[in-house]
Amino acid sequence: MQAVCATITGINRLLFILAAAIIFAVVPMLLYEVVARYAFDAPTVWAMEASTLVFGPHFLLAGPYLLHLRGHVAVDIFSEKAQGPTGRALDVFACLVIAVFASVFAVVSWPLAVNAYALGETSFSAWNPPIWWLKFIVPFSFAMLFLQALAEAAMTILAPSGEEGARS
Repeated sequence: MQAVCATITGINRLLFILAAAIIFAVVPMLLYEVVARYAFDAPTVWAMEASTLVFGPHFLLAGPYLLHLRGHVAVDIFSEKAQGPTGRALDVFACLVIAVFASVFAVVSWPLAVNAYALGETSFSAWNPPIWWLKFIVPFSFAMLFLQALAEAAMTILAPSGEEGARS
C-alpha cells in the first residue's frame, strides 16, 4: 500500500513540476505582447488569451501535490489542537471529504470534456484557438486529487501511532 501511495505522490510531484515549468511560458508571452503593443504599436490577438489558458492547467495540475505538501488553505480550528488518535481521525476525515469532492468534480467534468472534443470547441475569440483539449485537464486533475486524497488518508492510517503529522 505504501508503494502505491508513493507512486501516486510521485506522479503528482511530476505534474507539480510540470505546472511550475508551464508558468515560465507566460512571462515571454506577456513580454512579447508589451513590447509589440507599446514599442511597435502592434498588439497581438493571442498573447493575453494564451497566458490565461496557461494559468488554468497551472493551478489544476499543481493542486494534488499541494495537498500532500499541505499547501492548501485549511480551516484547522479544531484539528490544529487535536493530537493522537483524534488528530489522525480528523486528518483521515478531511482527506475523505476531499476525495468525495474531487470524485464528484471528476465525474461531472468528464462529459463536458468529451462534449467539447466532439464539438471541436474553440475560444470564440479573435485568435480562436482550440480549447477542447484543455477541458480534459479538469477531470484528470480532479482524478489525481482524488487519488492523492486517498493516498494521504492511507498514509495517515498506516503511519506509526506515535508519529504526528504523517503527511509530510
